[in-house]
Amino acid sequence: MTEGLVILDRDGCINEDSPHYIRSPEQWIPLPGSIEAIARLKHAGFKVAVATNQSGLARGYFGMDQLEAMHEKLRGLLAERRAEIDYIAYCPHGPNDGCACRKPAAGLYRQIADALGIASLRGVPVVGDSRRDLEAAVAVGAQPILVLTGKGKATAEKGELPEGTRIFADLAAVADALIAEET
Repeated sequence: MTEGLVILDRDGCINEDSPHYIRSPEQWIPLPGSIEAIARLKHAGFKVAVATNQSGLARGYFGMDQLEAMHEKLRGLLAERRAEIDYIAYCPHGPNDGCACRKPAAGLYRQIADALGIASLRGVPVVGDSRRDLEAAVAVGAQPILVLTGKGKATAEKGELPEGTRIFADLAAVADALIAEET
């Protein structure tokens, strides 16, 4: 069993994304294979955390009760597979608020490290579908991984990914690779 950590973006990586924001548990729809992928990572001994920008809070599109209900839906689906998320960090700020937590800033990743008692995120796989996820990973020395779900294909087509970025079709493919590398 490894004591490894994997950090995941939420919208576009675990669940479907929307340009109109995911505003309720009913709109929070897991991507095919994503819940199973998280469960497989957990069963292989990984810690799994989520780092997600949620500017819909600052914009008034949904409240904390709705955000927590979405995360409870995720936890419930994982519990059905005897798995769990170790920590969820979210940024409630808007893009112009100047906070230290909104990706591409690395504050959410540092919050996760503090909460889980991890001294360094060097080499930790960070999975996302946007350049800002990858830039935040590089800022803490983590391993940037792009999935081609959500905004991932468009991100890959734009190019200029951080050096060393690994690219996978989806979260299930990431889980397969990380588990294989641990054995």
